[in-house]
Amino acid sequence: MSSLSQFRSFTQRLPQTDLMPTLFIGHGSPMNGIENNEFSQSWADLAKTIPLPKAVLVVSAHWYTHGTFVTAMDFPSTIHDFGGFPQALFDVQYPAPGDAELAAEIPGLVHSTHIGLDHDWGLDHGTWTVVKHMYPEANIPVLQLSIDYTKSPENHYEIAREIYALRKKGVLVIGSGNMVHNLRMISWEMINGGGYDWANEMNYKFKSLIANGDHKPLINYRNLGSDAMLAIPTPEHYLPLIYTLGLKNESEQFSFFNDKAVGGSLTMTSVLVG
Repeated sequence: MSSLSQFRSFTQRLPQTDLMPTLFIGHGSPMNGIENNEFSQSWADLAKTIPLPKAVLVVSAHWYTHGTFVTAMDFPSTIHDFGGFPQALFDVQYPAPGDAELAAEIPGLVHSTHIGLDHDWGLDHGTWTVVKHMYPEANIPVLQLSIDYTKSPENHYEIAREIYALRKKGVLVIGSGNMVHNLRMISWEMINGGGYDWANEMNYKFKSLIANGDHKPLINYRNLGSDAMLAIPTPEHYLPLIYTLGLKNESEQFSFFNDKAVGGSLTMTSVLVG
């Protein structure tokens, strides 16, 4: 399935379940947080097609830590973790509440590693630039789960499987990064659309493996060749996809959206599961 409209038509024919969908979202430039463009409009439209969550938990590429943590404050701050952008972007505040009670439950679900409760981080741009378009009234609790840079992709996949129960509690879990993300090779001539051959080929490869339910090579992405190393020079933007894969059960349908390369070396390709 290649579009949200196709997926919506399919799901309307299915019986209702209590399992919340899960998402991988290619978040791209922080400017998507204030621009009304094809990507941000897709996020807004998406929120109208899925059940209203009781809370949102985001695994953001921009909270890369030693150890694994979940935000546990009542009112997370809006973090402007970037530079060189217009003042209007720095002026944005997304005052969604946190959920300390939910945060306290998460360590009990995870047995493969220790989850610490964090009261300092907040919501970085991997989270708020997306979620503010989905839930502009900021009335749904939003938490973040950090990515431990000492853990392997296999470890992250296991953590995702352990937090699967959150989907049964009405929690929307979002992995926020980019499948292909190489800022050093960005092309300003293609900033509004277009990708290098290797970026398009790897994006197609990733989608094919996802479509076939073949998670092992996606977890062991370093074995996918030199193009994969160009697509994933550092793992932090790719690992949120591993969480979304780990949260998917074998019987669930999925669809791709925002399936587009920008800047030559980034793809906005996103996945809706459930």
